[in-house]
Amino acid sequence: MKKEIIVTRKWGDRRKGKTDWSRFDALTDDDIAKAVANDPDAVPIDIDWSDAILVIPPKKQAISIRVDEDVLKFFKKEGEGYQRRINAVLRSYMQQKARPKKRA
Repeated sequence: MKKEIIVTRKWGDRRKGKTDWSRFDALTDDDIAKAVANDPDAVPIDIDWSDAILVIPPKKQAISIRVDEDVLKFFKKEGEGYQRRINAVLRSYMQQKARPKKRA
């Protein structure tokens, strides 16, 4: 038996959330610092970003490519990002081929 769902809100009506915004607005920086200090999930982050280097990924070119069905299934079964992984494999191949040959 299907249950009928009755929507009482009209389009554009806002839902009343459970957040106490007046209490939130009243928090001081000291209150927030104390709450963070007492939160076991709030691990201090002391990363030195002064030597960080901005890396801009190379521009991607949209193409149409034909690959064997089993190859595509292999990459897709790994989940989201299969095109990125295929690109990584192709990049690795390209870099290996671009290396100077070692002499024996």
